[in-house]
Amino acid sequence: MNLGISALNYVNSIKNGDFTVEEFIEKSFERIKKVDDKLHAFLSFNDIALEKAKGIDRRISSNQKIGQCFGMPISVKDNMCVEGTKTTCASKVLENFISPYTGTAVSRLETEDAIIIGKTNLDEFAMGLSTEFSAYGSSKNPWNVDYVPGGSSGGSAVSVSANECIASLGSDTGGSIRNPASFCSIVGLKPTYGLVSRFGLVSYANSLEQIGPMTKTVEDSAFLLNIISGIDHNDNTTIDNKNQDYLKDIDAGIAGKKIGVVTEMTNPNGLSTSVLNATNDAIKKFEDLGANCEQVSLGMSKYAVAAYYTITSTEAGSNLARYDNIRYGYEFDSSGFEFNSYISQARSKLGPEVIRRMILGGFVPSAGHAGKYFLKALKVKSKLITEINNIFKKFDYLISPTVPIQPFKFGEKINDPVSFMLVDFNTVTANLTGIPAISVPFKIEDGLPIGIQIMANHMDEHSLLQAAYALEKTVSLPEVEI
Repeated sequence: MNLGISALNYVNSIKNGDFTVEEFIEKSFERIKKVDDKLHAFLSFNDIALEKAKGIDRRISSNQKIGQCFGMPISVKDNMCVEGTKTTCASKVLENFISPYTGTAVSRLETEDAIIIGKTNLDEFAMGLSTEFSAYGSSKNPWNVDYVPGGSSGGSAVSVSANECIASLGSDTGGSIRNPASFCSIVGLKPTYGLVSRFGLVSYANSLEQIGPMTKTVEDSAFLLNIISGIDHNDNTTIDNKNQDYLKDIDAGIAGKKIGVVTEMTNPNGLSTSVLNATNDAIKKFEDLGANCEQVSLGMSKYAVAAYYTITSTEAGSNLARYDNIRYGYEFDSSGFEFNSYISQARSKLGPEVIRRMILGGFVPSAGHAGKYFLKALKVKSKLITEINNIFKKFDYLISPTVPIQPFKFGEKINDPVSFMLVDFNTVTANLTGIPAISVPFKIEDGLPIGIQIMANHMDEHSLLQAAYALEKTVSLPEVEI
């Protein structure tokens, strides 16, 4: 039985009777038991996954209606609510928090008979890009365990890359799906803001974050997007996509399309040699596919990282104010404490990156500083949106490497915040402008993955997936060995 099978091939195999859902779930748990002590992709598991698998098998054998997922094992980043399970956000503050309901994206998968196999590791409250900031220990890159898997959806990427499950749901605020997808050689899609409901996602920065699929293939991302996208009355930011079928004509090709190669994101001075060479190879492959590639400048992008961290820290400072150990929290006696000192002491359980962003989030919008920092960041965002909209009047897609460098070793960047933040340089623009973006596995160099990012205009996921599929079909990459 091949645990590295794609979602669509899994469905066909179940329909053909090649194996049962129960057999596949059992093998998946055996795989997890074998490799996850080394990789630490998961924070918790679904104790009733096998029972659900048996129930789906019984329904299949009695010719009852089965949902589109046919019991495939899917992991979920542990900042999404699944009723009756822990949702820790990789934080000690929520160590024992049990979700009272299931978020929309997850429930839509469960309605289609997906089996949520477990909750995956992340940077605490999704604040980070290497999974080094999890309160429960880092996930490891399955291509080389001495290297980070990316973040903040690092555990999700590892679980898919290491064949512990078929697909995963991640969240992306500034690259948190695409960054680990690139670092772990899987497909990661950040949809248009509002295309997928955020109901049930623990808030970090509401105006930028988006749930999306992390999969083995581009077709699998289209398959999952068909299920999780669309209007949700629990989230007023959601968009009606008219039940668009993202799998339809996915193989249509990109002949005649105009592709902008973003100058600021492909600057040789900002990329490692391996990533620069891979980017040039990708441009040539796009041209071989019949697309017209030319350089285009996105001038405001050089301010994007600064604007991103200013805006997200401000929203995080507001969102995390609720963690006062009164509404959410852990056992900690308040006797002898004055109110403010109690909350301060209770919040000492938060990790250093979360505390850093909360402090920054209190400072940049404060009286006397808001005009200098927060309002200026909002202006950058507005100008960046205008610039992107004008560019998409001339181009069908924008491309760049997903990350300017390959995966780095644990501890290599954690003490250099500026260098660390610049790892997000190519990904934050899609979040600030709300456009869809996807990372496609492209190359393995010196044993470590490189991904290529493709961006498209608002609500143009269908075309974006066609471009990603076309690029994917030009490469043949090895399977991870662990």
